[in-house]
Amino acid sequence: MRMNDLIVKKRDGGALTGQEIRWMIDGYTKGDIPDYQMSAMAMAIYFAGMDMDETYQLTMAMLDSGERIDLSGIDGVKADKHSTGGVGDKTSMLLCPMVAACGVKMAKLSGRGLGHTGGTIDKLESFPGFSVEMTEEAFIRQVNQVGFAIAGQTADICPADKKLYALRDVTGTVPSLPLIVSSILCKKLAVGADVIVLDVKCGSGAFMQTEKAAFDLAGALVEVGRRAGKKVVAVVTDMDEPLGSTVGNAIEAHEALAVLRGEYRGELMDLCLALGTQILRESGVAPDDETARDMLEKAVSSGAALEKFAAFVKAQGGDNAAVYDKSLLPLAPVRRDVLADAGGYVKHIQAEDVGLVSMRLGGGRAAKGDTIDLGVGVALYKKVGDPVEAGQRLATVFARTDEAAEEAVGMLRACYEIVPEKVERAPYVKGVVK
Repeated sequence: MRMNDLIVKKRDGGALTGQEIRWMIDGYTKGDIPDYQMSAMAMAIYFAGMDMDETYQLTMAMLDSGERIDLSGIDGVKADKHSTGGVGDKTSMLLCPMVAACGVKMAKLSGRGLGHTGGTIDKLESFPGFSVEMTEEAFIRQVNQVGFAIAGQTADICPADKKLYALRDVTGTVPSLPLIVSSILCKKLAVGADVIVLDVKCGSGAFMQTEKAAFDLAGALVEVGRRAGKKVVAVVTDMDEPLGSTVGNAIEAHEALAVLRGEYRGELMDLCLALGTQILRESGVAPDDETARDMLEKAVSSGAALEKFAAFVKAQGGDNAAVYDKSLLPLAPVRRDVLADAGGYVKHIQAEDVGLVSMRLGGGRAAKGDTIDLGVGVALYKKVGDPVEAGQRLATVFARTDEAAEEAVGMLRACYEIVPEKVERAPYVKGVVK
């Protein structure tokens, strides 16, 4: 078998066999196939696409390039969740304790952020002492005892994906549906959960800009996941503005705790209820959506979800006093308000640009090795559809210096579009794909 022949075959619209795909992925992972040939193949896939069988075979080949986590030692049904990314996404910090409080185990691996803001791990490290470094045995033990664990990804899982994604990132081939599907699912399948719920974002702050593209991705993810023998559901949700009211790291932890205390709802709670409902249904814990939603609501109102989160923080070495006293979470000292220039209604908030504000403050990484500032970020007080008066506060910037704060205020004000006419807010959850 020759790589050049496979490149030509795919370039001309041919379908690769499972044997050809596995040979290619094995060879690339081992270093036998050079980057320049895999770059050509990625571009051929970008233009010619892959059918569902090819996408499934690619996913399984990438899955088999590394180790899998054996979750058989965890009692009961195991669930996992993945988001395609966005600005202000702190969903895992809420969803995992809510679902665990309802009796479903959540076994989740997560990564650090690269770009706008930190990842789930960075946000959790706002709790002093919190660690995501744990052995597989400790991970399984914690899921059994607490109900969920969130650990860092290991280098041994799906090395083919790590290598291929780095290549796609510098060759303009990231936005390829089969390559996206295989990249997401190989890692989720490697963790070994029984139920996988996917949050597929759409809008200006998402990778998939249109609803059609998001539903196409959701459908492909569900079909390939079910071919792999898993219960998979995708929920398509809005990312035309930042999720929730905060963007940063510690400040997003503040907001997550406020939701768990029942002090705040909004689209963040709507999202957790939508995702959690699918997890409880697919896990067999709830017979229907209404029952599942009631269970999740009670987990919050009773304080059970907050208690689960506190136990989780303590189990992973963190100071869980910060769960009950938000002043123990670090927030940058310099604060500047962003005021509205005119009255009207918020029509749009450019999510990606809000994320860039946080990154410029130090809350994100431009390169993998960058140090992240957990205390900086922004709080948004006005969202799409909200009425605004001239001079009213739209947002607050949390920065380390006066200069950084002033620059961020100007950038953040430009993210808002305010119009005279009343604006109707679109539904946050666009649909569910099963």
